Amino acid sequence: MLLAAGLGALGWTALHRPRPVKIREAAAAPATPLALPLEPKTWRGEIDYRALDARIQAMMTDRSMQGLAIAMVENGRLSFVRGYGLTSPDDGEKVGADTVFRWASLSKTVASTLSARLARDGVFSLDDPLGKFDTSLRLPGDAQNALTVAQLLSQRTGLPRNAYDGWLEGGRDPRTIRQSLAAVAPQCPPATCHTYQNVAYDTIREVVETATHRPYADEARQRLFLPLGMTSATIGADGLRGAGHWARPSRGGRALPLADAYYRIPAAAGVNSNIVDLARWMQAQMGQAPAVLPAEVLAEIQRPRVDTGRPYGNSPLGRSLEHPGYGLGMRSFGYKGHRLIGHSGAVDGYRSTMMFDPATKTGVVMLWNSEASLPFKLQAEVFDLYYHLPFTDWLQMKGDPGPALAP
Repeated sequence: MLLAAGLGALGWTALHRPRPVKIREAAAAPATPLALPLEPKTWRGEIDYRALDARIQAMMTDRSMQGLAIAMVENGRLSFVRGYGLTSPDDGEKVGADTVFRWASLSKTVASTLSARLARDGVFSLDDPLGKFDTSLRLPGDAQNALTVAQLLSQRTGLPRNAYDGWLEGGRDPRTIRQSLAAVAPQCPPATCHTYQNVAYDTIREVVETATHRPYADEARQRLFLPLGMTSATIGADGLRGAGHWARPSRGGRALPLADAYYRIPAAAGVNSNIVDLARWMQAQMGQAPAVLPAEVLAEIQRPRVDTGRPYGNSPLGRSLEHPGYGLGMRSFGYKGHRLIGHSGAVDGYRSTMMFDPATKTGVVMLWNSEASLPFKLQAEVFDLYYHLPFTDWLQMKGDPGPALAP
C-alpha cells in the first residue's frame, strides 16, 4: 500500500500536435567531492554528527528497523553520509552509500520538477488544461477538461484521498483506473481542496509523453538525472533489480517480495537511487544546480498552493508542524519558526524522506527498507541539533536512554 505518501497518451489532434522537442545539451553535473563524508574524521558542519550517529545506532536496535541510509547537507554542502543495518533479513550485506532503495512517493518531486522545467523551456504551460493533452484521466462532470497541469501536480483533483489505489494493487491497468474515476463521488469541487492521489497523479506522465514524444523515464534521465550527476537514479523495477547493491523490502524483520504495482505509475512512485544521489537531488532543490534547475523553476515547485492536513497526522511530530501546504509535488510547513520543504514516501517494505530548510540550504534525506516510522521522527531531532534547540526525545523508543544520548 502506498501512503503519504501502460503507455503514455496517444497524442493531441493533428491541429495541435507540437513539433518534436529538441533536448538541450546536458548541463555540467555538480562537482563530486573527492571523498564522501563517510567517517567521523570527514563529518563537517554545525551538527554534532557523533551524537547523531549514536542516536541512529540506538534507533537501529528497534525491531521495526532493517537497513537505512542517511545523508545530511549543511549550507549546501554534503556533510554526513552513513549506512546502517543490512539490505535484507536473509543474509543481507551492509547498507552503504552505494545501496539503492526505492523512493516511493518522493518520486512525485521528480515529476513536478520535470514538468516545471519543461514549462520553463516552453514545451507546455503549467496553466494548460489537461483536456488539451487527451489523457486517460476522467473526472466527475468531465472536470479533467478544465483542470490545469498545476492543479493536478498540487493534488487538487477533488477526488477522495488515494482513489482506487486498491485497484492498482490488485493488478488493474492504470489507464483503465483513471478512466473509471469519473464515477467516483468527489470530495470537493476540482481545484478547491487538497486530496492526495497516486493513480490520478501519474496522469502527468501522459502529459509529458504527449508533449515531448518521448518516454517519461527518458525525459527524467536526460533533463534531470544525468545533468545532476545522479548516476544511480533509475525509474522502474528493472532499474532497482539491476543495481549492483540494492536493498530488499522487509516488514517486521521478515523479507517481502518486491511489489511492482506502484512502478506502473512511475510519475507517482517509480524512482530508485542510492542515498548520495538523493542528496544531490536535495541540493538541486536548494538551488545548488541553477544550470539545471533555475530559481524560477524551484519557485514554481516549492510555493505552497493549497492547505493540507498534517503530513504526520495527530502525532507529536505532526502537531509540531504549522501551516502545512502543498506546492507542485512538494510539501512545506513551519517548524519552530523555520520553513521546511520536502516529501516522503512509502510502499510495501520501503520508506523514504527528504526535508530541508531552503533559507540555510540544510537538510536530511533518508532511505530505508522496512516499514518503520522512527526515521520520520528522527528528522525533528536532526533539525533540533542544527538549530541548537534543547533535546526532545522525538523517537520515544521503549527502553531507549534518549536524554543520555542528547548532545
